Amino acid sequence: CAASAFILFATHRQAAACTPPMKAIWNNTVVAESDDTVVVENNHYFPADSIKREYFEDSIAHTSCPWKGRASYYSLRVDGELNKDAAWYYPEASPAAANIQGRVAFWKGVKIEK
Repeated sequence: CAASAFILFATHRQAAACTPPMKAIWNNTVVAESDDTVVVENNHYFPADSIKREYFEDSIAHTSCPWKGRASYYSLRVDGELNKDAAWYYPEASPAAANIQGRVAFWKGVKIEK
């Protein structure tokens, strides 16, 4: 973006368009990409429609967070390699975490970068 005046008067979407999208990368493959991530506890939560579903497999794993709720997991499979439970999401987040409900975050070697 060229002018600070543009940023000052731009809508959120216009300003976001100036920022390179965040990418989740595993095994040299982009598995999610979005310019609309939400950061909570240093984790980028990607919108559900930004993940590349062909790399995701449902997992039976679940964990519980006292303030976010019950998390469900996905495993990633890229080029025949499996990264078990490498992504998580809150299908029914608590009211305190409503901003990440349904969004997907990553760990276990998944790189998040611009």
